[in-house]
This record gives sequence, C-alpha cells and structure tokens, in this order.
Amino acid sequence: MGQVAAAVGRASDRSARIAAIAIALAWHSAIGLPAVLANQSELRNAAVVLAAWVLVAVIGVVAGARLLRNVPLLAWPLAGLLLAVDATVFAAAGERQLFTTANWVWGTLGWFFVLALWSRRVVGLIALLAAHSLIALTAVVGYGRTAPADLARFVMYVYGTSSLPIAAFAGSAVIAALARERAATAAATHAMAAERDAAERARLDRRDRLALVGGAAGALLAELADGRADPADPLVQRRAVLAAARLRRLIAESDDVPDPLLHELRAAADLAERNGLPIDLVIIGTPPPLPVQVRRRLADPLTATLADAREWARLTVVSNPDEVVVSLVTPDRGGPDATGPPGDWDDDSDGGRVDRLYERDGEIRWAQTRWRR
Repeated sequence: MGQVAAAVGRASDRSARIAAIAIALAWHSAIGLPAVLANQSELRNAAVVLAAWVLVAVIGVVAGARLLRNVPLLAWPLAGLLLAVDATVFAAAGERQLFTTANWVWGTLGWFFVLALWSRRVVGLIALLAAHSLIALTAVVGYGRTAPADLARFVMYVYGTSSLPIAAFAGSAVIAALARERAATAAATHAMAAERDAAERARLDRRDRLALVGGAAGALLAELADGRADPADPLVQRRAVLAAARLRRLIAESDDVPDPLLHELRAAADLAERNGLPIDLVIIGTPPPLPVQVRRRLADPLTATLADAREWARLTVVSNPDEVVVSLVTPDRGGPDATGPPGDWDDDSDGGRVDRLYERDGEIRWAQTRWRR
C-alpha cells in the first residue's frame, strides 16, 4: 500500500513539475523576450538585460531537466544567483522601463524561484519573493518613483507576480499529498476486499475438500461396518492410512505456524510414525511463503506414497527463495502405484509451477514434487 501511494504521489508531483517548468519557460520566452527586443532603445543597458535573460533561460532549462530526472538542485546557491540577476536587471532596465514588461524580472523570476525550491517548504519561496519585492522597492525609491500612484502600482505588481507562484507551489504539494493519501486509502480498501474474497474462497475450498476427504473416510468406515471390507486386507489398510493422512494434512494446513509446508509434512510424517513406519525427515533451508494450492500440490502426492510405504521412509525438503523440492524414498514392493500418473501443473495464477516426478525400480520408490517461482 505504501508503494502504491508513493507511486501515485510521484506521478502527481511529476505532472506539477512539468506544468511549472512549462509556465516558467513559456512566460520567459513568449512575454519577456519580445518585450525586451521591442524596447531595446528605451532600456538603460539593453545588452545587460538581454544577457541576464539568456542566463535565466539557461538556468531554467538546466533546472527543469534535473527536476524531470529527480536530480537534486543546489537550491539556495541557485536562488542567490537569481536574486543577483534580479537586482542587475532592475538597475539595467532604467526608470522609464521600471513598470513595463521589458523589465521581465517582474513577471518571470517568481516562476524560476519555484523551480529552484521545488519539493522544499513554501516558507523558502515566500522569503525569496519577499527579497525580490525588497529589491524592487529599492529600485522604485532609488528612481524617485514614490508618488502614491507609483507605490500603488508597486503593490499591485508585487501581489500579482507573487500570488500565482505561491499558489502553484503550495497547491502542487497539497495535491500530491492528497493523491498519496487517497491512493493509500484505496489500496487499503482493495486489500481488505481481496483478503475477504480470499478468505471466503479458502473457506469454500476447505469445505469442499473436507467433504471429499470425509466422504472417502466415511465410505471406508461404512464398508468396515457392513462387513464389506476386511481390516486385515492390505488394500483396506492403505486406504485407511491415506484417508487419515489427508484428514490430518487438511487440519494442519489451517494452523497458524511460521512454516506451513513443513508443518503439514511433519503432520504426515508423524502419522506414519504412529502407524509404525520409521521415517527420517531432513530439512534444508526455509521454504518461502507459499499459497495453499501450491502446498497441496507439493504435499498430496507424497502423502499418498507415504501411506503406501512399508519398512522405512526418508522425506527430504530442500528450499530456497525461488524453489522448493520435496522428495520421498521408500522401499518398493508389489502392488499398484498410490500416486497416480506423474505430471506437472503450470499455473502461475496461484503461485508458480509445480512439477511431479515418480520412479520405481523394484527396490525403491522415489517421488518428488518441485515448485519453481
């Protein structure tokens, strides 16, 4: 959920960065440059104003490129350079162009302050805009433009050129935070719904499996009660052991334990030992978390083989984060196979591929199930 919220927040922040870069460069190019070129003769030092315009354009391109690549900027040195350009342009524009668009720092520089301080606190931007206003006031007073109309014009310029950058800067941060919060809430809601659905599917699946296993055990008990099955018959004994093993594994798979697969295999091995079968259980590594369906595919074929085993058995579990191999070796003996035909399941929808291998040579039986991510 945290990753989802962070991704949504980054997407929102990136969109706001693109908008801020576009506004700064478009305003600088479409409004500031034509005004400077059209009023060169009216400027006190047109060359300095143009040079400053080029410098800020380069700063904007570099800062924009770094912002789009999420590369940190040297915010305060960059802000200091922009303030130096601010003072230089006010001095080079002259008194006659003090309140015109040819003095491009009025309307443009605030957006470059936004780029320089992106992802930082809005207090820093306000401080830079206050310094910009103080530079402008110094120029107004220095040029003797202290009449009420000029001071009113100064106040309107400060308000008009500062409010939009502050609103865009603060608004983008608020929108990104809201996007992260809403994404986290939505992800949590979907996760809870998915958990409820998974729990319901697991309950229904467990109910069906319990009915199937219980039905098999019930049928065997009915045959024994009616005298249609002989308890001394090896086939009947094998059916009873297999039914008991399946019931025990079905109970074990719902236990809340750190290693469910090992817990289920130990339950099957414990049942075999109680029936008088010496069994060695060898565990190498720790299995990764596996879905119930994968654990069943790993354990069920070996449970059937273990129910048919005589004399001794050796159960081995070898695990790593991407693979789990479960092997069972028992002495071979006459009679049909208990595991059914070998094969594999290739279903990535419930956790990955599970292969099954089975061999017998008259001396030993070897069964193996293997899960791969």
